[in-house]
Amino acid sequence: MLEQINLTKKMEKSVYQEKMEVMEPQLAKLQRECKALGIPVIIVFEGVGASGKGLQISKLIYPLDPRGFQVFAIKKPTEEEEMHPFLWRFWTKTPEKGRIAIFDTSWYRKVSVDRFENKISREELIYAYQEINTFERTLTDDGAVLIKFFLHISQKEQKKRFDKLLNSKETAWRVRKEDIKRNKEYDHYKAMNEEMLEKTETECAPWTIIEAEDRRFATAKIYSTVVEKLSEKVLEKKEELALAEEKKNAADELQKRQPKEDKDLDSTVLSKVDLSLSYTKEEYKEKLKKLQDRMEILHSELYRQRIPVVLGFEGWDAGGKGGAIKRLTESMDPRGYVVSPTASPTPTEKSHHYLWRFWRAMPKDGHITIFDRTWYGRVMVERIEGFCTREEWQRAYREINDMEAHLAHSGAIVLKFWMQIDKDEQERRFKERMENPEKQWKITDEDWRNREKWDQYEEAVNEMIIKTSTSYAPWIIVEGNNKYYARIKVLESVVSAIEERLKK
Repeated sequence: MLEQINLTKKMEKSVYQEKMEVMEPQLAKLQRECKALGIPVIIVFEGVGASGKGLQISKLIYPLDPRGFQVFAIKKPTEEEEMHPFLWRFWTKTPEKGRIAIFDTSWYRKVSVDRFENKISREELIYAYQEINTFERTLTDDGAVLIKFFLHISQKEQKKRFDKLLNSKETAWRVRKEDIKRNKEYDHYKAMNEEMLEKTETECAPWTIIEAEDRRFATAKIYSTVVEKLSEKVLEKKEELALAEEKKNAADELQKRQPKEDKDLDSTVLSKVDLSLSYTKEEYKEKLKKLQDRMEILHSELYRQRIPVVLGFEGWDAGGKGGAIKRLTESMDPRGYVVSPTASPTPTEKSHHYLWRFWRAMPKDGHITIFDRTWYGRVMVERIEGFCTREEWQRAYREINDMEAHLAHSGAIVLKFWMQIDKDEQERRFKERMENPEKQWKITDEDWRNREKWDQYEEAVNEMIIKTSTSYAPWIIVEGNNKYYARIKVLESVVSAIEERLKK
């Protein structure tokens, strides 16, 4: 790909000025339109050292409203970032709808610079390509515009620019030993970039190679690409909004008539759960003490070995999530875990991809995050209440599996609990809460309303479990009619998973 690039391309000053006089106001207008339409924009600048990424970013943002964009200069990960999964620091920087995020180098650093410096194995490299493609697909599927530039210059031109920088005290600091090394091994590094471009060239996120030896030519090509991509997206979004109501009505009708897609769903998971399982109070106390003592030891070992743990709790209203979480954490060092309750998304959270708020809460190495309700709201509440489209919640199964795979590959233990009770037990617990002044806060009108949709939720939960229970992030169905049994099963499952990991 890079071998075929003609680096001799130039643009006369007069031609450049003429083009920019047209494109600069176009870009400013497109920024306003993207904001009005809620289109998130991500622009990535990659390329060899001294190719002019910083200069081109400065040129690009010149006509833009500074309140609507943010530039991220990606360097070596900080200590905090290194303690999270690879994509964590990029997920947390994804823009909200209507804003622009510009990356001066990006997630591609791992498969270019880090690879050149022998910081990742071949196996890790292959997986990194997969993670990057998945990440980009997830963002673009959700409506983001992703524009990727690779700025290319020759070895000779690169050395010339390095020498110029080194000859001045004010700019010498910009050239590092690593830069010089990559210039000396230019062909080797170029081959790595060739592979990177090839492996991550996708329909949803194609690369645009910029011939960057002539700065005017480079600037004009970057502008024309951004203007073209944003114009296409703005038009697409306007058409989408114009047809939104029609599509919604059609989708609602389709959903009513849609047969089940997976034969496995005919044989439901939840119907096979034995809710008669129970422990006596004495059995419970004996088991609880042993398990909590063991959990205390294991928690310390997790911290020592820097193993993160992600625990997700879902279940029927009054299913016992809070009680199980309380017994799980009672013996744990509070400095080493966080319980993250998931409520309805805030306006800021709604303006991002639905996974964004969960990525922000993921634990660093050696810590535990317990989610009281999770990202599975997309395929349950949002699905049933119509807060997302059929296409969105169906796509979410793949997106969730991809996220959990990334967490697991990064070293995390990932477990998901579904707290199962029957309809009669739920009603009993609801009435008990209403009659107890100290527990009345736990019951709301919405709980009773959700109960009326029990069958819909049951269907959604069965499908969710079948499609997202994996070897790396299994669903554990907890028989919850007996609270003692449920709490013990949760503790046993967590202890067992940690012990299994520590054996490896």
